[in-house]
Amino acid sequence: MEQAFSEDLGTAGDLTSKALVDERRMATGAVVFKSAGRVAGLVLAGGAFRFLDSRVRFEPKTCDGADLDEGEEAAIVSGPARSILAAERVALNLLGRMSGIATATRQLVRAVEGTGARISDTRKTTPGMRAWEKEAVLMGGGVNHRMGLWDAVLIKDNHLALVGSPAEAVRRARDQTGGQVPVIVEVSAPAELDEAAAAGPDVILLDNMTLAQMSEAVRRVGGRVTLEASGGVSPANVRRVAETGVDIISTGWVTHSAPAVDVSLRLSGA
Repeated sequence: MEQAFSEDLGTAGDLTSKALVDERRMATGAVVFKSAGRVAGLVLAGGAFRFLDSRVRFEPKTCDGADLDEGEEAAIVSGPARSILAAERVALNLLGRMSGIATATRQLVRAVEGTGARISDTRKTTPGMRAWEKEAVLMGGGVNHRMGLWDAVLIKDNHLALVGSPAEAVRRARDQTGGQVPVIVEVSAPAELDEAAAAGPDVILLDNMTLAQMSEAVRRVGGRVTLEASGGVSPANVRRVAETGVDIISTGWVTHSAPAVDVSLRLSGA
């Protein structure tokens, strides 16, 4: 939070508000969704206002995970006018960003309803914001993939190039972690599937496979291992991916490309 305000306020602070608004002036404002979306990041937004001035009150009128229509209010902010104005952009950027991720996730979750597939995020998050962005995915109805490199083993093509076979990679991973974390193996071609399944991972990640290849993988694995599809997933194709029968669909789109919800602050005198 400190870094966010440092880049916005610099060393001189909010020059406009200092020039125009009396330091004793109080104000009240409504945080309004200018486009429909799913709410996420209310705690973060409230924390931004209070970070600059503990006298600012942030009162949510809804909760994270709720859906708001265009023009509906998410919260009421009140307190010293200068402080509200100085914190406005950081707070709204955070709320709009998190709500955008939740809204995008909700879109994909609704698109795959009835298939049994779950929508998951990836590690393609904004540096320093991963915990909040992954929380927003949960608010959208998705599930979280690994939080980082520390809570799961994901054996990718570069690892296999150094280790050799999926079987040897899984064996080493199990030995080193004592079976305490999930082990995921990535395959990019059907020819690799049988060996990967025989190695006994918790999940096989089907990387950038065609729909036909995914369907064949589902048939061949027959439910023995959880199958995750990844690569090139978007709102345009996510339903077709889900209909192949995969268990999880992971996509970086919900965090690196989700449009932010348009949020504004409508301020008035106290």
